[in-house]
Amino acid sequence: MYSKNNFFLKLLLISTFCFFANYSFAQPVLQPWGNIAGIRIDGQLMKIESNLMVVKKDSTIRVTGKERQRPHFIREGNQQIVTTNIDSLYFKETVEAVGKSSANVKIKVSSRANEAVQGIYFTLLVDEHDYPNGSAKVDNSKPIKLSGNALKYFEKPAKTVDFISQKQQLKITFSEPVSVMIKDYKNKESKGLQVFIPIETGDMKTGDSVEKSFTINVSGTIDKSPVHLTLNTAKTGRPFIGFGGNFRLQNPKTDPQVIDYCLKNLDVRFSRVEMPWQLWQPELNEDPIAAADAGKLNPHVQKSMEMAQRLYKMRIPVILSAWSAPAWAVVGTPKYGPDSNGVWGNPLDSTKTNEIYKSIADYIEYLKEKYGVEISLFSFNESDLGINVRQTGEQHDQLIKGLGAYFVSKGLKTKMLLGDNSDATTFDFIKPALNDPAALPFIGAISFHSWRGWDKETLQKWADAATELKRPLIVAEGSIDAQAWGYPAIFQEPEYALNEINLYTRLLSICQPEAILQWQLTADYSPLAGGGIFGDTSKLHPTQRFWNLKQFASTPKGLNAMELDGNDVDISVAALGDKEKNIYAIHLVNNGASRKVILTGLPAAIKSFKVFITDKNDSMKQEHSISVSNGKAEFILQETSFASLFTD
Repeated sequence: MYSKNNFFLKLLLISTFCFFANYSFAQPVLQPWGNIAGIRIDGQLMKIESNLMVVKKDSTIRVTGKERQRPHFIREGNQQIVTTNIDSLYFKETVEAVGKSSANVKIKVSSRANEAVQGIYFTLLVDEHDYPNGSAKVDNSKPIKLSGNALKYFEKPAKTVDFISQKQQLKITFSEPVSVMIKDYKNKESKGLQVFIPIETGDMKTGDSVEKSFTINVSGTIDKSPVHLTLNTAKTGRPFIGFGGNFRLQNPKTDPQVIDYCLKNLDVRFSRVEMPWQLWQPELNEDPIAAADAGKLNPHVQKSMEMAQRLYKMRIPVILSAWSAPAWAVVGTPKYGPDSNGVWGNPLDSTKTNEIYKSIADYIEYLKEKYGVEISLFSFNESDLGINVRQTGEQHDQLIKGLGAYFVSKGLKTKMLLGDNSDATTFDFIKPALNDPAALPFIGAISFHSWRGWDKETLQKWADAATELKRPLIVAEGSIDAQAWGYPAIFQEPEYALNEINLYTRLLSICQPEAILQWQLTADYSPLAGGGIFGDTSKLHPTQRFWNLKQFASTPKGLNAMELDGNDVDISVAALGDKEKNIYAIHLVNNGASRKVILTGLPAAIKSFKVFITDKNDSMKQEHSISVSNGKAEFILQETSFASLFTD
C-alpha cells in the first residue's frame, strides 16, 4: 500500500518520464525497408537519405529500397528495428533515439551462403540543397570544401566525420576508426556527395556475421517563420462528396469488428466492394443466377453482396471492382502474382466477350433484384498492372464501350470507371479512352490509386483529365505503401500517419477529387489496432491514423474545392467552401516545427473557425475557436500535426 505522498511522488515520476519520453529524445525516421529519412528535432526533419548497399565482385550493386525486398519492421521503446535481406545476406538494423538530436545505429549482417562480395556499406547522401556551400571535417583536421575531389581527404581511418553548412550539420561518430569513402552523385532531383561507411569489405562465407555501430548527430535551422496563406473564393472547383472506404472482405475473423467500428464512427460517403467473379461463375456453362436461386451461392460471394447491401442501405454509393476472373474468361492459366518475366495477370479472352459481359451484368442484376443494390460504377482492379486481369489501354477503351453498352441494353444504371489504375504514374493507360468520344457516354468517373506518383506534375494530369471529360475523379484506393501489410507495425508510427494524411491533403488540393477511398476500412491495413488484428490481442482501439481519417471525414457536405495560395514546403493545405452558405473547411498538415499561420482572403461573413487537431498526442482534439477579423485569422499550427478549420 502506498501513502498519499508516495502516490504523488510516483505520479510525478511517471509524468516526468512521459514528458522526457515524448520530448527529450530525437525522432529518427527509419523507413520500414531500412533507409533512414532523417531525424526530427522539435518537429523539423533534418534530412538524411541512407540505404544499405551490397557491391558484388561482378560489380552488381543491390540496395535497400521501397518495394525492393520483403523487410520486417518493429518498434521496441526508442528503438526501431528492421530485418531484411539482399540475396543470402541478412541484415538487422537497429536505430535508437538518444538525446535530442542523435541516433545510435547498429547494423548486423549474417550470410546464409557463400557470397563473393566487394563491399557491404551503409551509405548516405549529403545533398547540396541541405548543405549549400558546405564543408567536411575528419576528426580534428581542418575543414575542406564539400566536393568529390575530397576523396583523398577521407582515405585515413577516422573516429568522427562532420558535414557542415549554415543550414544543417551532420556528425557521425564511430565506435572504432573507419575509412570512409566519398564520391559525387547526381540524379534528376538533386546532387551532392554519397558517403560510404563500410560494414564489410571482403567475401562472406556461410555462417559469417559482422557488426558495425555508430552514432548520427544532426543539428540545423529550425524553420519557425510565419506561414502566409490566402483563400481565393472567386474561383470554385469540383465538388468533394467526402471520405470513403474500401470493403474488400479478406479476414473473416477480424474484418467484422473493424467494419462495424468504422461505419459507426466515421462519416463514410463513398465505398468500393469486391465482385468475386471467379467464384460467381467458375464454369462457363453454369448459370450463376440459377445456381444462386437454388441455394448454391458461394459464401464469399454472399458476404460480398451483403457488404454492398449494407453500404447501399446507408445511402453510400457503391463501386464494384473485380480483382480476378474465372479461368474460362482469361487467356492462359490464371496468375495471382508475377511470372518469371515479371508480368502480372491474364488478359481477357476476346473469343468470350459476350459471355464475359453477360456474366458481369448478371452479377450486377442479381445484386439489384435480390439485395436492392444499384451499383454506381464498375471496374477491373488495377488492370493496367494486371491485378489480376491485365489490359492494354486500347483493350480498356474497348471494354468501356462494349460492357458499358451492354449495361445500357440491360437497363442498368451502372457506368464504367475509367482507369482504376494501380497508381498515378501509369496515366498513359487511360489515354485511348480519354481520346475516344465513343467511350464518353459510358464513363461515370475517372480513377487512380495513390500508392505512387505523388509529385504535382503527375497528379495534375489526372485533374486535367477529369476537367477535360467533365467527369468526377475518384481516388479509389488511398494510402502510401502497398507493401505495408508485410510490416504492419508501421501503421502505429506517427510518421506513417502524418505522411498518409499529408498525401490526402495534397490530393484534395491538386486533384479536386469527388472522393478519396481509404484502403481499407477492414482489418487489412486497419486504422484500428488490437482485437487480434496482425496478432495484437489488446482491446480494439483507434490509432492516430483513425483519428486523422475521422477528422478528414468530418469535412462538411456540399463543398467545392477552392484555391488556398501559399508556398511553404513543410505545410500542405487544402480548402473547400460554399460561398452562398458561407460554409468553409480548411485542412492543414504541418510536416515541420510549430509555426504561426496568417490566413487572409476570408469572406467578411466569417467570424470564427472551429479547430480540430490530431497528432501523436491529440486525437481530433477540439481547440479554442479562432476568431476572424476583417477577413484575417491568425493561429499557431502545432509541429507535425493535422489541423482542420471548419466555419463555426
